[in-house]
Amino acid sequence: MTTETRIQNENLLEVNDMKMYFPVTAGMLFKRKVADIKALDGISFNIKRGETLGLVGESGCGKTTTGRCILQLYKPTEGSVKFDGDELTTMNAAGLRAARRRMQIIFQDPYGSLNPRMSAGNIIGEPLIIHKMTESKAEWRDRVAELLTIVGLNPAMADRFPHEFSGGQRQRIGIARALAVNPDFIVCDEPVSALDVSIQAQVINLLEDLRSQFDLTLLFIAHDLSVVRHISDRIAVMYLGHIVEIAERLELYENPLHPYTQALLSAVPIPDPSVEAARDRTVLQGDVPSPIRPPEGCVFHTRCPIAIDECHQPDVLTTHEFGSPEGFPGLRDVGNGHEVACIRV
Repeated sequence: MTTETRIQNENLLEVNDMKMYFPVTAGMLFKRKVADIKALDGISFNIKRGETLGLVGESGCGKTTTGRCILQLYKPTEGSVKFDGDELTTMNAAGLRAARRRMQIIFQDPYGSLNPRMSAGNIIGEPLIIHKMTESKAEWRDRVAELLTIVGLNPAMADRFPHEFSGGQRQRIGIARALAVNPDFIVCDEPVSALDVSIQAQVINLLEDLRSQFDLTLLFIAHDLSVVRHISDRIAVMYLGHIVEIAERLELYENPLHPYTQALLSAVPIPDPSVEAARDRTVLQGDVPSPIRPPEGCVFHTRCPIAIDECHQPDVLTTHEFGSPEGFPGLRDVGNGHEVACIRV
């Protein structure tokens, strides 16, 4: 294997059995924990260097929490997060500070993620100061102007404040801030969900160009399956804190195996009215269960159209061929890197 091939196949990010529980407390003076919100309940995946992994699922399934736990903005309750071979969960503050120079995030809300008291230039240039990446004020100004140009904004806008920009321009400022420290990995946390369709296309095309130009590795979190299909190399589907399916982009869309993935894809409208009218849709019944008391066994069995008795029996799933020690279906490879967590498939 050549060095180039080895680098291409190397995992930049490895997440193993990551859990994130938020405590629920009761009492006014003496607070006590009465339950846990299981935002993430043992997820595992990896991202290769230069790859874009799309992460999709309903609101509240744990997508944003996944991104924040990777960056250690939330400290995972359990599990391992390795970035380029270094374990982040046990890293000290100085180590994390250095690691975060290589890991950045583009936040979902372009209105709330920018400090209204700071100019665009200061917002973009702040990481340069924190990580001591420029040696003079002139060099700092030149780098800020370069970053504004890269994301398609006029360098003369550096002195403007966030309220003077449109939503798309604000998101471009957020992208420039993420690029300031020359990162290897960026978490894109629904970067286009708050924008209109035409601006979404501009931002997506910009991210694609930047990915190629700077050889970036992306975790792209989104609701819009069409956007994820366009930009991602592989796609992971989440439901109630669990990853239920991972596959290559075209494989997932042409051959979805998990019933939840099938339901998500059937909800995507087809532009041809005759095809749309003739196709069968999978409509899920009921609401997403509470993460405080998730269903036993497979967390999807309460809404699953093909569920059987074994699906809600954790003692059975613990010993099942396709189960896991935790008592719910485990991800297994069914060929071509296509992984699914369902005992019926």
